Amino acid sequence: MFLSVFDLFKIGVGPSSSHTMGPMTAANMFLHELAGDQWPRPASTKIKHLKATLYGSLAYTGIGHASDRAILLGLSGFTPDTIDPAGMDDIVARVHKTGKVTPENHPAYDFLPEKDIVFAKGKRMPLHTNGLQFEAFDSNGKLLLRRGYYSVGGGFVVREEDMGAGENRTSADDSPAVPYPFRTAKEMLTMAAESGLSIAAMKHANELTRMNSQSLSHGLQRISAIMSACIDRGLAAEGELPGGLKIKRRAKKLYETLEENKKSNRHNPMAANEWISVFAMAVNEENAAGGQVVTAPTNGAAGVIPAVLRYYLQFCDEANARGVEEFLLTAAAIGGIIKSNASISGAEVGCQGEVGSAASMAAAGLTAALGGTPEQIENAAEIALEHHLGMTCDPVAGLVQVPCIERNALGAVKAVTASALALHGDGKHFVPLDACIETMRQTGHDMHERYKETSEGGLAINVVDC
Repeated sequence: MFLSVFDLFKIGVGPSSSHTMGPMTAANMFLHELAGDQWPRPASTKIKHLKATLYGSLAYTGIGHASDRAILLGLSGFTPDTIDPAGMDDIVARVHKTGKVTPENHPAYDFLPEKDIVFAKGKRMPLHTNGLQFEAFDSNGKLLLRRGYYSVGGGFVVREEDMGAGENRTSADDSPAVPYPFRTAKEMLTMAAESGLSIAAMKHANELTRMNSQSLSHGLQRISAIMSACIDRGLAAEGELPGGLKIKRRAKKLYETLEENKKSNRHNPMAANEWISVFAMAVNEENAAGGQVVTAPTNGAAGVIPAVLRYYLQFCDEANARGVEEFLLTAAAIGGIIKSNASISGAEVGCQGEVGSAASMAAAGLTAALGGTPEQIENAAEIALEHHLGMTCDPVAGLVQVPCIERNALGAVKAVTASALALHGDGKHFVPLDACIETMRQTGHDMHERYKETSEGGLAINVVDC
């Protein structure tokens, strides 16, 4: 399966790619199925009423992750990459007031959020913990259509019948064949050695099977610009984050302190780490507030790659626009390998699959931008991922705030450290990246469900006693 850089780096809204963007996308997919002709539709029967049921992790932490709002927005016809975050509150309020969703090119459907969004805690669909189901009824309450979907992490959504066939397919599977179809890190290194190309160059060639070079470059520049704008918004915003924990934004104050310290001309050996941390926290505070972010590869880990990319641009003398593209292409190559062989879903493998994957991708991207060899890039990716193995996903109150915001800061710092260690070596190392990815998959499989984005274990239950 070929995953494009734009499959892994999606433009969307917070706070969660799997619990917010995924349900919104699934709801929109259901609208398309309602309007299609792939189901037996009695000629005289009209759809009157819709219902949504969330299972597994979506049921446990859906409120904290705004899954209910996402479903309202998706059933209203909006998608994560097109909706204006500034208008979301008005759309949600209108549905609550009228009891109807009114998607474009559809009739109005009855939908009472308090009644028609069901959080089925303690139940799960069989093939993934992030399952949700939509139903359509006629005016007599007769079921006309039922469809199931899985939100498998990073904003990817798979229809139940595709998961049931064991295919776990996404739209990316319909792409033409690519010249460098590496599925593992070993294959990637072999193809790089045989072709003489960098990882970024191979990824670039693969992307050209879907678009021309100008569109690819424009798309990468847009991703970089949105990441940067998200940092800047986070550095300028203050106040409490939504959700009830009364967590205050800290990035603005930290940023102002760092700016003031620069004027003193005093040597600060921790300065780079502090800047990396504040960049990451700025993004994840924006994400927690429901702002526009880039999944990288998820919303819960959205701060790591932008922070490391900003570090590259601000602290590395050799930084340039070409390096930014090499960074993003290389990071996407590593992310595709991780997703294909393990998971980027916190609900499936814990936070090792989110912040761990993001740190691995960021370390690889930075190493590439700084001129590292394919072997050094693979080494950097492995170092960063290895030192996130076993990390649980235990968000307090189901919100993407504690420990998520600080965890992104530490993940970004680890990514830069991993890159530095790899660049000081020759690429030869003991643990292959593929072995590390498989270890993450096995660890996630063995991890108890309460530590995988259910808010039933870890900090989510112990922090109230502290």
